Amino acid sequence: MDKRRIIYYSDELNDEFSVTPLQDRYIDENYVYIQKSFIKRLTHLFWYRAVAMPLAYLYTRTTFAHEIRNAEVMEPYKDVGYFLYGNHTQDIADALIPNMIDKGRDKYVVVNPANLNVKPIGPILPSLGALPLPGNLKANRNFTDAISKRIGEGAGIVIYPEAHIWPYYTHIRPFKDTSFEYPIRMSAPTFCFTNTYHKKKHGREPKIITYVDGPFFADEGLPPRERRKDLRDRVYEKMKERAALSTFKVIEYIKKENENG
Repeated sequence: MDKRRIIYYSDELNDEFSVTPLQDRYIDENYVYIQKSFIKRLTHLFWYRAVAMPLAYLYTRTTFAHEIRNAEVMEPYKDVGYFLYGNHTQDIADALIPNMIDKGRDKYVVVNPANLNVKPIGPILPSLGALPLPGNLKANRNFTDAISKRIGEGAGIVIYPEAHIWPYYTHIRPFKDTSFEYPIRMSAPTFCFTNTYHKKKHGREPKIITYVDGPFFADEGLPPRERRKDLRDRVYEKMKERAALSTFKVIEYIKKENENG
């Protein structure tokens, strides 16, 4: 008997189904994205390398029997900063899985600023590499400068373009092309990863297989305004192709026909 949950949605772009309640947080021009003090850098090293990486491996392996496939496409770019786009289908694992891809490189994840309020993990997220979205133009300049600096250092910038969490979703939702401006502006390679779901012999949670693809580059033959959409479309189509490899559904998502549906 199929006991999968059913979730009804109305807006693929804006509906949010995270199990963690979020309180708004506003990031203004006073927020410090790049900590320069020795203590802050040491704190990052401790939380990221000594704590987060081992825990990420243990959690993803023991909970989801996690596997990564096709990551070798990143090897020619081991000394180059890059952008990494993924599908947003887990509350905890989405913060951890990018660290299992290309383990030797620091990752900085673009997050909803409300995540900084989630106890107990929120306060240490910046030390783990979280880059909260800015709330005004001045903050946006600081945000962009931080991304540029991390790319220059050879790090990975992780972006979830779907923006909202749909747990265990086995398709790719439409997403905007806004965030694809960054790799174009910074002439950086773009990769994507797609988490797919599969039934395990034992355990309640499904198995996650992550497929890595790329690199994708802006088409310089297109007019500047069309490059962003083209880059987004190629990433989107590859993620859709990979998502179709999922063989198991935990949750069935059904679109409401009307307000009473």
